[in-house]
Amino acid sequence: MKELTATHIPKHIGIIMDGNGRWARIRGWEIYRGHKEGAERVRDIARFCSRSGVRYLTLFAFSNENWNRPKEEIDSLMGLLTEFLTKELGELNRNNIRLLISGRKNFSPRVLKAIGRTVEKTSENTGLVLVLCLDYGGRQEILDASSRLHGLVSEDEFRKQLYVPDVPDIDLLIRTSGEERVSNFMLWQISYSELYFTQVMWPDFDEKQMEKALKSYSRRKRRFGKRI
Repeated sequence: MKELTATHIPKHIGIIMDGNGRWARIRGWEIYRGHKEGAERVRDIARFCSRSGVRYLTLFAFSNENWNRPKEEIDSLMGLLTEFLTKELGELNRNNIRLLISGRKNFSPRVLKAIGRTVEKTSENTGLVLVLCLDYGGRQEILDASSRLHGLVSEDEFRKQLYVPDVPDIDLLIRTSGEERVSNFMLWQISYSELYFTQVMWPDFDEKQMEKALKSYSRRKRRFGKRI
């Protein structure tokens, strides 16, 4: 990371964390093991981004389409989410990380309680802002924002209706596991994002892989529609 200066570090990184299930199946393990290893990577990557000067890290953790998965898998995911929010509270505070949630959050009272507590207990932290997209869909976010507005509005007025309006657009979007699509993730916020796709599955996406993504980003020339 020594060759990367502050100007090379994106303000906001978004990650579509893909490949947990395939990672587990390849090894002959239950899918739960893949999701659990994936949760470990969340801790590692959040800590790395916090040290590196990234201001916002948004992770696509559970889409509103994931409700169509088998009930057993959903239950295990909700258990992991609750466990993560509970056990990682100390880690978030030690690293001065603030947690925000983006999405509709149609969860059980138990999950909502864990979410609310961790969001509240980290609300005064001033370092990295970690945004977990839960029960999230990009199209749904735009529809929900539109439903709260009437008539013609400006871009700024529309942005205020998004789930987390104070979080800036994503500079670098990373997707793991070899898939090369955005999968309904923050469609408004990735309009001018630099895209980085890797074959590495999320449970294997460690700090070295993040450094590779940042080095790739540092070589990009961002135009935002302008001729340079």
